[in-house]
Amino acid sequence: MNEKLALSDDILMKIEKPARYIGNEVNAVVKDLNNIDVRFCMCFPDVYEIGMSHLGIQILYGMLNSWDDVWCERVYSPWVDLDAIMRKENIPLFALESQDPVKDFDFLGITIQYEMCYTNILQVLDLAKIPLLAKERGDDCPIVIGGGPCTYNPEPIADFFDIFYIGEGETQYRPLIDLYKKCREEKTGREEFLRRAAKLPGMYVPRFYETTYHEDGTIASFRPTEEGISATIRKELVTDMTDSFYPMKPVVPYIKVTQDRVVLEIQRGCIRGCRFCQAGQLYRPVRERDVEVLKKYAMEMLKNTGHEEISLSSLSSSDYSKLPELIDFLMEECNKRHINISLPSLRIDAFSLDVMSKVQDVKKSSLTFAPEAGSQRLRDVINKGLTEEVILHGSALAFEGGWTRVKLYFMLGHPTETEEDIRGIAELSNKIAATFFDTVPKEKRVNGRVQIVTSTSFFVPKPFTPFQWAPQCTKEEFVEKAYLTRKAISEQLNQKSIKYNWHEADVSVLEGVLARGDRRLSQVLLYVYNKGCFYDAWSEYFHNDVWMEAFAACGLDPDFYSHRERPLDEILPWDFLDCGVSRSFLEREWQKAKNETTSPNCKQACQGCGAARFGCGICIEPRD
Repeated sequence: MNEKLALSDDILMKIEKPARYIGNEVNAVVKDLNNIDVRFCMCFPDVYEIGMSHLGIQILYGMLNSWDDVWCERVYSPWVDLDAIMRKENIPLFALESQDPVKDFDFLGITIQYEMCYTNILQVLDLAKIPLLAKERGDDCPIVIGGGPCTYNPEPIADFFDIFYIGEGETQYRPLIDLYKKCREEKTGREEFLRRAAKLPGMYVPRFYETTYHEDGTIASFRPTEEGISATIRKELVTDMTDSFYPMKPVVPYIKVTQDRVVLEIQRGCIRGCRFCQAGQLYRPVRERDVEVLKKYAMEMLKNTGHEEISLSSLSSSDYSKLPELIDFLMEECNKRHINISLPSLRIDAFSLDVMSKVQDVKKSSLTFAPEAGSQRLRDVINKGLTEEVILHGSALAFEGGWTRVKLYFMLGHPTETEEDIRGIAELSNKIAATFFDTVPKEKRVNGRVQIVTSTSFFVPKPFTPFQWAPQCTKEEFVEKAYLTRKAISEQLNQKSIKYNWHEADVSVLEGVLARGDRRLSQVLLYVYNKGCFYDAWSEYFHNDVWMEAFAACGLDPDFYSHRERPLDEILPWDFLDCGVSRSFLEREWQKAKNETTSPNCKQACQGCGAARFGCGICIEPRD
């Protein structure tokens, strides 16, 4: 019999935000243990407020709990205050719904969204008293399974997972759980279950694969170690979004979280083909949900949650074909109910600005544009599909509509970037400010001036993008680029209207190392975790010096993984995965980038990326 692990009132009084750990939220699912066969604990390895805002977990939580034989619960990384108490008091990590120890579950599913959360995965395993290394786990441990975008290069964390689920979670969890039940009935043991699981579509079981290396550290071979296990694993994909599961009763937190609203996923994928964007490649092809179904979902979810805001979720909402019809419906219904509408991921055009002016209140909030690069040349290199003319015209329309604050997002360190491209960030920011003064008469200017907030992040090459072979800048190069940007902004005529923010360089470099690393990095992760590192995604807890110490102690050079251009014939750590986009397509796009040549978007012309073999979405629809 499991001993309940509800935290005592004494402990709850000592920690920040006890509501992170008590469960019992609206729409949380509680089942009778006597009536279920499989217990699944779904984990987001970050603080509760961020994990509760993640749509993917809400979908899988709802789907798994829709099955009578499965009870899915949730767990998040305890914040540092409770972490310290749990270690001191020897309290095992527990699931929110039942307060039972995570170690007593059949599965621990971890969604992996960001490389800098890798040490939090170790924190979760450690607090749960599950051996960190998969090879050390026995039949009394849960099956640890990872999913999410970081599994498209799972190698740096391969030693810590029993299975990686490659692709979208709606398709293969039922067969996996049925296989688990069958193996348990046959008393096959953990190893045999994993051997059989490795033969299911989309399942990567690292223990059945081995890597060899050349003397220079590059990969010589990567192959399965047993017969019948595939050398290539193809991603799982939902081919019909309209009929796929969607949670009508998402869990509603007691405390304010990052995304405190109903989230309506209108489509998956993106037609744009930006060469730096991993999501734009991984989620091909674009697949839309039927607009009538979306209308029904919206009303049902608002009724079931009590939320006062609804957000449309998509990589590029402007490209949803029925957006005008959906917006008109939501505006009519939401106005009746005093519900706000949030529209992220819109492009800079007259339609989008018209929509935003209707749904935002009279006191206009800021508008966000993402030019990504300062010059047209570099925007062509990254295939952004955005011209300066479009940006300035969109800005003028926004200022005419009453907006006075504009956020601009750029990246520093794109392949082929020059000083002229960097200065272009400052010059474009200045031109947008000038557009305000040219467009808005003096007597209509609120507070006299416009506020341009220009932010730069640093480019991180990601697997399965055309830039997966590109070198990443060093920390020193990044800092120099940020300094040059700040200096160029200070030289602009409208500099007083421009505020400049930039990202931390050392974090971006480490993210790049982990994004394109191989299995040898697991020893680095163990080293830094044993030195006390976790919550590395939070700047106040990130210790770059410990990471650099770990690389040295493990005999690995971070520059090997980040600061070199990889030849096209090199075996990459993720080459055994098939994300649906062909290597030949990525190579063509890499060459086009070097030639400063753009590619049309998917609605304009098919580029032969390889996603058509899934036989769904935009690939089977007529072109514009």
